[in-house]
Amino acid sequence: MLHHELLLVLSLLFAIGVLHVLSSRLGISYPILLVLGGLAISQIPGAPHVSLDPDFVFLLFLPPLLYEAAWFTPWKEFWRLRGPIALQAFGLVLFTATAVALFAHAIIPDFSLALGFMLGGIISPPDAVAATSVLHGMRVPRVAVGILEGESLVNDAASLIVFRFAQAAVLTGSFVVLDVVGDFFLVSLGGVAVGLAVALLVYRVHRLLPSTPSVDASLTIMTPYLMYLAAEGIGCSGVLAVVAGGLFLSARSDDFLSATSKVQSNFVWSTLVFLLNGFVFILIGLQLPRITEGLGRGALPGATRYALAISLLTIVVRFVWVFAAAGALRLRRSRPEGAPDPDWKALVVIAWAGMRGVVSLASALAVPLALADGADFPHRHLILFITFVVILVTLVLQGISLPLVIRLLRFGPGDEARRARDEQSLAARLAAAALTHLDEHYPAEVRRHDVFQRVRAHHAAVLSASQSDLPVEADLRARHHELLIDLVHAQKRALLQARREGTFDHEVLRAAEDQLDMEEARLHRGRH
Repeated sequence: MLHHELLLVLSLLFAIGVLHVLSSRLGISYPILLVLGGLAISQIPGAPHVSLDPDFVFLLFLPPLLYEAAWFTPWKEFWRLRGPIALQAFGLVLFTATAVALFAHAIIPDFSLALGFMLGGIISPPDAVAATSVLHGMRVPRVAVGILEGESLVNDAASLIVFRFAQAAVLTGSFVVLDVVGDFFLVSLGGVAVGLAVALLVYRVHRLLPSTPSVDASLTIMTPYLMYLAAEGIGCSGVLAVVAGGLFLSARSDDFLSATSKVQSNFVWSTLVFLLNGFVFILIGLQLPRITEGLGRGALPGATRYALAISLLTIVVRFVWVFAAAGALRLRRSRPEGAPDPDWKALVVIAWAGMRGVVSLASALAVPLALADGADFPHRHLILFITFVVILVTLVLQGISLPLVIRLLRFGPGDEARRARDEQSLAARLAAAALTHLDEHYPAEVRRHDVFQRVRAHHAAVLSASQSDLPVEADLRARHHELLIDLVHAQKRALLQARREGTFDHEVLRAAEDQLDMEEARLHRGRH
């Protein structure tokens, strides 16, 4: 049995790798291709039926994915965009859940409002990975990306809270609005408090105990699970705990992580997140047989009509809310200082980037099998099927068409030009700081030794180039970047020849190879 499960995991890993490479070749966002790949695999005769345990999904996948997103979210930008982010993450979730509840109650026979709110809570949060993977490398205003990334950090918490209260209403038959609102804020604020408390404890552990890069990387993997479990253990939002703690530790990472620890942790996390995202999306596709079996063939046409209608509703509701919320924010007399206003083109991107993903499927799978009296939970299979169709429609339809929408909108090079100016200005500041430090602390060495003079000349040249009034043209920047990568490759060929000759010490060769690998990785990261 264990060998069979191991073989299944290895097979899925291989499929994830192949589909990811294929997605880059085809120019399709990899979550879309992974879901479609999972669907195709599930239709192969003899393919294993994979069932997902919702608790397993929430615990294994959600904390690290949220933590990684929070870690790389700049706090200042998150705070600067707190108005639109809050409206998207909380307001839109509640608005979508309400619209879906009323619509489902109206069109589906014997579908109560409480079941409608359950369904609305399940399908209300868009998936962060799907949106950002589609937007990666495309000319989109930074404000739109910032709002989408910030929304994705906290909308899962809002949707899960709505889902839990609606589920309690179905199971108990009672629903008191004031109690629900009070519990909502209590669960949310409690989750933030627990996340910050655990983050402070982890911060102290990093600062006080002697550590190594390997230990630091291991601790960063354990941290989101500690936050999530601590919050969920006392009935608070584990999602908000992970987000709050991740933002806190990210803002203070320079205080407790060395440069080597950061580099090693980044490599560990990039691999971990790639594997977790791959498993999540391919497992979504593999769920189709179980979902349709539970629904029954006779009910499939009607359920498909309901699912497509609700999918269309979620898309329309997001458009309505995004533009209405943007208008409401503009009417406010006071906004956070420096908070930008997205124009209508950016709002279209935000509205169309509403792809659903793993949180929706895991929530649907978490619907109980039976009521308290032992009776079957009403419409459970229908809820699962509608959720699956909403994920598939939004992910495939919106995910594939989003790049086309962005190209049709024809965004100008505003953010790219600003980024080029920022790069130039920052390079000048760093070079000036290096020159000042050299002149203050190493004046004698600079006068006497060529090696110190060459270091100073290098930084002086960087400063001179960076202070030029004429920004470097985009084509010239790209050509310069290509030159630096080519030089690294030339040095690697020389290193390989030196290794073949066998005249150099192995450790010396290994150190030089590591340095060239790091430089190449830095250059490739800068290109993207």
